[in-house]
Amino acid sequence: MRPAGRGDLLSPFEIAQMNLTSPPVMAFGAGAVAVLARRNLRLPTALYTVLSGWLLASIGIKGGVALSHTPLAAIALPAAATILLGTAIPVGVYALLRRRSRFGVADAAAMAAHYGSVSAVTFTAAIAFLDATATPYEAFMPSLLVMLEVPAILVALTIARMRSGSSAGWGHAVREVVTGRGIVLLAGGLVAGIAVGASGVAKVPSWFTAAFLIALTLFLLDMGMSAASRLRDFRVAGGYLTVFALAAPVVHGLAGVTLGTLVGMSAGGAAVLGIMAASASYIAAPAAVRIALPEANPGYYLTTSIGITFPFNLVVGIPLMISVARWMA
Repeated sequence: MRPAGRGDLLSPFEIAQMNLTSPPVMAFGAGAVAVLARRNLRLPTALYTVLSGWLLASIGIKGGVALSHTPLAAIALPAAATILLGTAIPVGVYALLRRRSRFGVADAAAMAAHYGSVSAVTFTAAIAFLDATATPYEAFMPSLLVMLEVPAILVALTIARMRSGSSAGWGHAVREVVTGRGIVLLAGGLVAGIAVGASGVAKVPSWFTAAFLIALTLFLLDMGMSAASRLRDFRVAGGYLTVFALAAPVVHGLAGVTLGTLVGMSAGGAAVLGIMAASASYIAAPAAVRIALPEANPGYYLTTSIGITFPFNLVVGIPLMISVARWMA
């Protein structure tokens, strides 16, 4: 766990203000404004790939180093809480959306996969903010990110398979999730961090970790443009899904913070667990859904996850969950 710092002294208003004026969030806003002003600031595909890989590998290595000297007992309950969230959230989302008759099995399951899984970028932005404010949190949080990424997608696809009676593409989709680039980089980083430990990572050039915030800022500039480009699809999502995409992160996030607090995590750790639960996947989940549920409407799950929930969490969700976690601690 990181030592306590000035983040413990900030008021909820100051937390929100610092988050809004942080370089990553401001870069996200600049990207959105660029799209609205019809200016193309998109990163070259090669640079985008390098930055995303850098972020994921760095997160994994950092978590692996923490795991190398973390007793199993210390992570057992947080891991159980994470898996519970990864199972309960997709089941709840599917049941809720199926109550609306216009959402069929495929669309409801696709939304369940996205909202049960996790956004690594939202997680990274939260960690960067906690680091900037010296707020303490459990250093093994990246391992929980890996644990939350996969189960929810598998649960959602299993529900769809059971309800539709079809297994077409299911096995391929599972392989896509497990061997996807994000999981491989995160898991690979975890293994590398565990293998080399703190002494091994100390030999890594300092610029590799020092440039993390720069990489995140550039990445979120591009994400701001991606999110803003989805504005035209709001009519496809409709009013009901728009409300859902704003309410779900609050409900899921509060559940995550509560569970984190109950299993003895620090306020910072419980906040990160809440932020992970509040987030929606837009990398691993879309890849799996396109294979297993090709009939699902991308206008629903992409617009809500990246066009609504992602910016909401970046601007509101992170400071909200940190404030709630501190209040519960």
